[in-house]
Amino acid sequence: MAVMAKYLQPVIILVLVLVAIKIFRRHGFWWRKAKKRYHPIAGTIFHKFLNFRRLQDYLTDISRKYKTFRLYAPFRNLIYTTDPAIVEYILKTNFKNYGKGQYNYENLKELFGDGIFAVDGEKWLHQRKLARYEFSTRALRNYSTSVFKINATKLANIIFDKAKSDLAFDIQELFMNSTMDSIFKIGFGVDLMNLDGYVDGIKFTKAFDNASVYILSRYVDVLWKFKRFFNIGYEAQLKKDINIINDFIYNLIRAKKENMTNAKRNLEKKEDIISRFMSEMEHDPKNITYEYLRDIALNFVIAGKDTTAGTLSWFIYLLCKHPAVQEEIFQEVKEATQAGQDISISEFAENITEESLEKMRYLHAALSETLRLYPSIPMNVKSCFSDDTLPDGFNVNKGDVVFYLPYPMGRMEILWGDDAEKFQPKRWLNDDGSVRNESPFKFTAFQAGPRICLGKDFAYTQMKIFAAFLLHFLKFKLSSKSNDVHYKTMITLHIDQGLYVHAYLR
Repeated sequence: MAVMAKYLQPVIILVLVLVAIKIFRRHGFWWRKAKKRYHPIAGTIFHKFLNFRRLQDYLTDISRKYKTFRLYAPFRNLIYTTDPAIVEYILKTNFKNYGKGQYNYENLKELFGDGIFAVDGEKWLHQRKLARYEFSTRALRNYSTSVFKINATKLANIIFDKAKSDLAFDIQELFMNSTMDSIFKIGFGVDLMNLDGYVDGIKFTKAFDNASVYILSRYVDVLWKFKRFFNIGYEAQLKKDINIINDFIYNLIRAKKENMTNAKRNLEKKEDIISRFMSEMEHDPKNITYEYLRDIALNFVIAGKDTTAGTLSWFIYLLCKHPAVQEEIFQEVKEATQAGQDISISEFAENITEESLEKMRYLHAALSETLRLYPSIPMNVKSCFSDDTLPDGFNVNKGDVVFYLPYPMGRMEILWGDDAEKFQPKRWLNDDGSVRNESPFKFTAFQAGPRICLGKDFAYTQMKIFAAFLLHFLKFKLSSKSNDVHYKTMITLHIDQGLYVHAYLR
């Protein structure tokens, strides 16, 4: 036995060495850096450019094959995900490692400047802190509800007159003008009067919408800096639109500052939001400048105008496609407000209270279902600040860009079931009729984590007020021009060429 062991020992050692070499060849030696794993490449940034007009559907098609994937681009990885676990990781778990970053800031700065949607760090924290304070006050809630009701009354009267003519009209344009009026009144204490045809306000709104399209184009156009440098193509038009936007906002800020000074009012008691930031100028004049106020203002505009107007437009489109849902909402509004058939529009406004809005649960569900299928911000983007590994085990490098995709996510059967692409408001209601809350990392319409939308409740309030006014008095049907609509590829999800409908008195 001793002799056998003597001869077997080197054989065993040799076998172990050969096995070790095979393992090391396959997996790398322990002192070598482990090989990184990256998500599969599903295309290139040029495919994204070629599919720009149908960008959200292009990304949805790929997302049905891969939860998370890459589109090849020079200099950095572009990573796209519909995985709620990754969304939670970048928005909450490892929030500090994923922000706007320099890549997004360069793309967005002409329009958003140093506003809350384009910055990280102290500037983001400062604006977030002040905005959180404002949105938490009862005074602002009461003031904003009053503004919403005033503008909903004005809008309902306009559509009431259009219903008598039986002519098709673009309801999206009316929503855009009305929500712009609301947001300027709440944000700046100014009556913009877009619904009344105020030319300067309409000119500003058009420039703002155009700039949103051009800014998003930068995410698919590798030559945009070249075009900006030589002032050609859409970059030349963007420059003109930014000048229109800046002139309008700066004139507004200067006029407001002058009026406040002349009136000698206590700025902190003003009801509108921009006054709160203006009051900070006295305490921090180096950091709170007119330029900073301009940036805050424009970020507030896109948050309060585009999102609600776009959602209301898609909401009316879906109700026209599903008349039974439209009728059910009408019955709920009628019951919640206890409004008689002969009530006037102005009288109806008095029946819109916090209590009556709370009772409109099916309406709330229908709006959530609209946002699931047509999210206000169809794609969102974060930059990675340091090398990382995502929950699925794949790597992300410093400087890589991670997109999470609310539009495709709303259409994933793995998340919403076999009827994911169907408009089913009741999926948002529990058996007892209460509103069901989904994970914000699955239903990402209002972001999640530290950057979750502070105006979520305000958005629902505004949309429910507008919907209640319109559906109590009117029925809507699509014009033949809008039987099949498509979105316009921009930062927010608008209906391309508008939404043309017929309105009929109930």
